[in-house]
Amino acid sequence: MAVNKLDMPRPSLPLLFKHSEFGLAIGVLSILVILIIPLPTFLLDILITVNMSLSFLVLLVTLHVKQALEISSFPSLLLFVTLFRLALNVASTRLILMNANAGAVIAAFGHFVVGGNVVIGMVIFIILTLIQFIVITKGATRVSEVAARFTLDAMPGKQMSIDADLNAGTITEDEARTRRENIAQEAEFYGAMDGASKFVSGDAIAGIVITLVNIAGGMIIGGLMQGMGISDALSTYTILTVGDGLVSQIPSLINATSAALLITKASSKSSLGGELASQLFTIPRTLAFASGILGFFGLIPGMPKVPFIAMSIFFGFMFFITRRASASEVMEKEEKEEQEAKRLKELKEPEKEIEALLQVDRMGVEVGYKLVPLVDPKKTGGVLSRISALRKQLARDMGTIISPIRLRDNLQLSPNEYHIKIKGETVARGELMPDSYLALGGDEQEPIEGIKTVDPAYGLPGVWVSESKKESAESAGYTVIDPTSVLITHLTEVI
Repeated sequence: MAVNKLDMPRPSLPLLFKHSEFGLAIGVLSILVILIIPLPTFLLDILITVNMSLSFLVLLVTLHVKQALEISSFPSLLLFVTLFRLALNVASTRLILMNANAGAVIAAFGHFVVGGNVVIGMVIFIILTLIQFIVITKGATRVSEVAARFTLDAMPGKQMSIDADLNAGTITEDEARTRRENIAQEAEFYGAMDGASKFVSGDAIAGIVITLVNIAGGMIIGGLMQGMGISDALSTYTILTVGDGLVSQIPSLINATSAALLITKASSKSSLGGELASQLFTIPRTLAFASGILGFFGLIPGMPKVPFIAMSIFFGFMFFITRRASASEVMEKEEKEEQEAKRLKELKEPEKEIEALLQVDRMGVEVGYKLVPLVDPKKTGGVLSRISALRKQLARDMGTIISPIRLRDNLQLSPNEYHIKIKGETVARGELMPDSYLALGGDEQEPIEGIKTVDPAYGLPGVWVSESKKESAESAGYTVIDPTSVLITHLTEVI
């Protein structure tokens, strides 16, 4: 039976690092052993190479992480690599003072890298130490202190923001829990980095002290115990000490650089290399200016032409590439925006048609053009304010809140006509005389002069009388009602 390779179990990282805690414990114990027991030179060479490899690995990982929390164990890692490097420094010092031989790696750095010149070696060692201690370590320490303080100060606000999003329903309980854990981890990380930066500064000071002790101890041991001349002892032990100092300071400088990069890195969606490339080479004009300035320096008499002209050509080439890339990106962006706008327009047109069908008021009143002054919202005591009072009264009396009643004019109606509509359908209608009053009375009253009509609310006979005959109608026993009250009464009965 054939077996598909895709179906075969694959080793996973959790299985690979299942017993990593035992490896860490063995590593810490090995550091203590190195501090106490003398090491053979071949083993010291291997451990020095391992130390450099670990430093380069940490630097490369730091360059590729997108967020600082992706390597949240960095403070503890920095402590371990610092202890490991100091342990190797102690072991190499022991071999230098005991045998005047500390292995091939230290000898190579002492003879080949600095050419066997003690002065050059000391100068390079001092420069590396100053770069690490004054420039990188001081800056990283300050940044870590500020980041730790700001992170702790911002924790209450972030917690309140999470609670607000959770109460608003924009995030789930699991998302809120995850975000709270991230905030706690971030505070712990920057607090730990604030303390771990002291390891780096102490490491630089320890390297200087150990180097001075090696030189003084080598001169004493070589001149007094081994019978060497002062010049021979100084040459032998100083070269080995300088080589040991360079071997220890280079990994220390790399570790300090890694710590500074990690503490100064902002959260982003890409690695540091991608950020720098996208942010430095996105403005073609700056590359053109740089190319022009370098070309100008190359044309000045007495200035070296080759390096300036070469860099001018390089920046000009980068300007050409970035300008073409920017133009193509702009065209692609415009095309995408046009396509997206077209798609949204096609989607919105049917929606607008459907929404137009759904825009129907629950209840409304339409009036002819002569009745428009009655529904004027600026008019005190008009229909609009009376409707608001009616809705409040019905809410108190019936326990039901009536939906808002829309008032609008309709030129298709008769000038004095009004329609009461529910969900767009006319359920009642009537006519009003805006400059008259409706006089209602039975057959017992005397007839009065006016326009005969029927009360739209109750169907009672009535007469529209002018304002001049209002008092005479009231004295004759009629009930006189203004047009607004007639409309409100009819609306009340319909509701």
